[in-house]
Amino acid sequence: MSIRERATSGSPYEAAFGFARAVRVGNRIIVAGTGPVEPDGSTTPGGAAQQATRCCAIIVAAIEELGGSAGDVVRTRMLLTDPADQEAVGAVHARFFGAARPAAIMAGVAWLCRPEWRVEIEAEAVIGAGVSG
Repeated sequence: MSIRERATSGSPYEAAFGFARAVRVGNRIIVAGTGPVEPDGSTTPGGAAQQATRCCAIIVAAIEELGGSAGDVVRTRMLLTDPADQEAVGAVHARFFGAARPAAIMAGVAWLCRPEWRVEIEAEAVIGAGVSG
C-alpha cells in the first residue's frame, strides 16, 4: 500500500481551492499547475521569463521536498496567455529541465487565475527514473 505525501508552497490558492502543490504516491510525484506566486502571495514581477523562472523554482522545490529532483521530471505542461512568450518560457524550461528532456506541451490559454499571470506550469516526476541535475 502506498502512502500519500504532500508538499505545499504557501500559495493562497492551495487552501482556498483545496489542493496540494504536489502529491507523491510511491515513486511518482505530480505537481499541480504552478503560477508565479511569491512567498508573500503577490505575483512575480516582470515578464514571462521571470514568471516561468518562479514557477519552475516552486516546482523543483516541491519535488525535492518529496524526495525527487529536477532530473526525475518526465512530463511538463506549460500554459501561456500570449504565444509571443513561447521562446522565453521555453528557454527557462530548458534551463530547469533540459537535462531530463521530459515529454512536454506548451499551449495557449485564454486566461489564468490572475490577469497578470503570463504562464503556469505543471510537472510530473518519477523518482529513480531520471538523470542527475
